[in-house]
Amino acid sequence: MEHNPIIEKISDHYRKKLPFVMYALPENDELHIYLQKDNTLHTIEEFSKQVFVFAPFDFSETAFCIPEENCEIFQTTIEKQKFGSKVKKLARSVSEKNKYLKLFNKTHEAIKQRKATKIVISRFKDIKVTNFNLEELIKQLFSLNQAVFRYIWYHPETGLWCGATPEILVYTNEHSFTTMALAATQQYNGSMHVLWSPKEIDEQQLVTDSITNSLQKVTSVLKVSNSHTHRAGSLLHLKTNITGILKSGKTTITTIAAALHPTPAVCGTPQKFAKEFIKQNEGYPREFYTGFLGPIKTKHDPSWLMVNLRCMKIEENIARIYAGGGITIGSNPEEEWQETQNKMQTMLQVLHPML
Repeated sequence: MEHNPIIEKISDHYRKKLPFVMYALPENDELHIYLQKDNTLHTIEEFSKQVFVFAPFDFSETAFCIPEENCEIFQTTIEKQKFGSKVKKLARSVSEKNKYLKLFNKTHEAIKQRKATKIVISRFKDIKVTNFNLEELIKQLFSLNQAVFRYIWYHPETGLWCGATPEILVYTNEHSFTTMALAATQQYNGSMHVLWSPKEIDEQQLVTDSITNSLQKVTSVLKVSNSHTHRAGSLLHLKTNITGILKSGKTTITTIAAALHPTPAVCGTPQKFAKEFIKQNEGYPREFYTGFLGPIKTKHDPSWLMVNLRCMKIEENIARIYAGGGITIGSNPEEEWQETQNKMQTMLQVLHPML
């Protein structure tokens, strides 16, 4: 990245352990930066103020936030960085794979017993970063595929998180809203023309049905598109666009977020059983992975809440990369393991110069 005094200002802010967030919206090269003036940990329940929200997977009523009124706010254009042709691959670990397969088998057994139709299980991988540099992280992360939402969040109470997520939880623009059902994953190999298996199509339909059922209670108009192949960097997904009109005076971005989160794409169905199964069996706290985040604006300006996927937490020169996938009755353990490997490649590519 060329010399940029704003980026240097962010690095100085980070050295002082002061909170900040920076993000770029999907299909946009504009970088938005909030530098909080003190180290207060702010929380929010009703998303009615101009803030950047950061909520965990185990969200109930309160999320963390960085309020615009407590910040210096900047915008700058992203200087694109070309990635090298060599892609670093994740090191193979027999113990990690065996641990995942054990969790897969337990999950699949619960589904076979009809306790759930789908359960999303995840894992993490800790990678040592030998030469961490915030400016390098910014350069790498915001050079990723601009079709996704890219962000870096830091607060001394939560640590440094960053990601490049393709999934919208909810987007609102005055009285209208947009969300999506995103499920099934294949590696992108130069063509959007791929065949989706019955298992993948069924998984996508489960997510779509669950989201529309949740939204019918809080919206007055709902439109559902046909599913189509959607590219997010090196991966392909099945995607269904869902749009609607908010019930006047009753429905807000807060009520929609509460109705949707956690979606079947990150938790499962039925939601209550799947969430409890995850908390009891995954063996680690997800924290903000598969939570949601994004900028909340005034009612006359668009607001975005994104699902926190393709993300990592960096703490004391250790980067923890997260990935997961939905398990259904037709899932194959080897394919599900490989899917998590593929999903981790996005953040591994970001880390590459610092390893």
